Amino acid sequence: MTFTIIIASLTAATMISAVLIKPYATIKNFSIGLYWVVCLIGAIAMLAFNRLPLSSAINGITAQTSVNPIKILTLFLSMTLLSVYLGDAGFFDYITEKVFLKTKGSAFKLFILLYAVVSVLTIFTSNDIIILTFTPPICIFAKKAKISPIPFLLGEFVAANTWSMTLIIGNPTNIYLAGSAGINFINYLSVMWLPALFGGLTGLITIILLFRKQLFRPLPKTDSLHHGAPHMIIKHKTPLIVAIVHLLVCIMLLAISDLIGLEMWIICLTLALSMTVFDLVYDIIVEHSAIPVLRSLKKEPYELIPFVLSMFIIVLALKECGVTSALNKLLITNSKTDGVTFGVLSALSANLLNNIPMSVLFESIIGGDSVPALYGAIIGSNVGAFITPVGALAGIMWNKILSRYGVKLSFIKFVIYGVAIAVPTLFASIGALMLIL
Repeated sequence: MTFTIIIASLTAATMISAVLIKPYATIKNFSIGLYWVVCLIGAIAMLAFNRLPLSSAINGITAQTSVNPIKILTLFLSMTLLSVYLGDAGFFDYITEKVFLKTKGSAFKLFILLYAVVSVLTIFTSNDIIILTFTPPICIFAKKAKISPIPFLLGEFVAANTWSMTLIIGNPTNIYLAGSAGINFINYLSVMWLPALFGGLTGLITIILLFRKQLFRPLPKTDSLHHGAPHMIIKHKTPLIVAIVHLLVCIMLLAISDLIGLEMWIICLTLALSMTVFDLVYDIIVEHSAIPVLRSLKKEPYELIPFVLSMFIIVLALKECGVTSALNKLLITNSKTDGVTFGVLSALSANLLNNIPMSVLFESIIGGDSVPALYGAIIGSNVGAFITPVGALAGIMWNKILSRYGVKLSFIKFVIYGVAIAVPTLFASIGALMLIL
């Protein structure tokens, strides 16, 4: 047991160090995530030192259970791809411009509009895609308007990582933890809508209080985000309409997946493939090229695959030697207080392990023994993402974008703002969970 814990601890510590110091390495214009390479090495070490038999690892990854990581990855990547196609059709750019055009010199109005739009889009698409899409225009607008982008960026980041609790598809951690207990789309929504609402409103109020001086100042006069450039026009409306229809059909089918007897990952994969085929045919006919589809496919977060599978193997090794069962006996009380315990522990652990590995570990600890613990862990996995940049993959990518646009937000400042916002948001969400269970 001791040696297994040492390997797991070293892997976690090295991964976090990589995220803080150099999460990506560039080799001849090719970027590779060092953090997932560290996890892959840790998983290989578990197998090499026989902490987990290879056959057990293969059986665990391919098992026909709700905790099958391949199914969960397929579900999330399929939903992400649908969001990518929606973005490439111009939907998010169009919405972003409309938001900036309606500010009319009010920083507060801009903040509220951004927060509202990001919140709504996050619920129905993917928090990672929303963060990647909205961050660059916020940085550009703030630079041209000569204002600090920090309140707007934090508002976007908090909205995306709070309202993502609403639907099971909003975050891979939701999918993993809820899927492990066999919770379907509707049952999940019936519980998590209230914690998401309480958390989202608390986060909004907290940011307004923190940045009230900046938000209630008038903005310099700017006609649009592009300062006089032509307004964005969606050239090809057909792909946009088809992408919206695919997303809506996907969400509706997920809601009735139990009734029609289809697993959620099959629904998402089918619609993602359908959209890919449509876009490929459309681009060949209209653009005479398959490059646009290939460009869309390249935007998928493929590094999530080795990252999740590696951490899954490490957790299987911890389970094999009895670590997770010991933690289960220590922490699970089979009462509502499990929601508080696991809500706080998961938020903290997400910033020691990253929220995806944390979810893999906590699923094994909870083991389906406590519903409050499960939902508490889901809340912590989402809210914990904005305590430090390490809390979620979105934070790692977000900071990379900020560096590209010359926005300075140090690790210490991120943590100060993150804790100030996350603590009331976390307890508001957990409180709502206690009310609804």
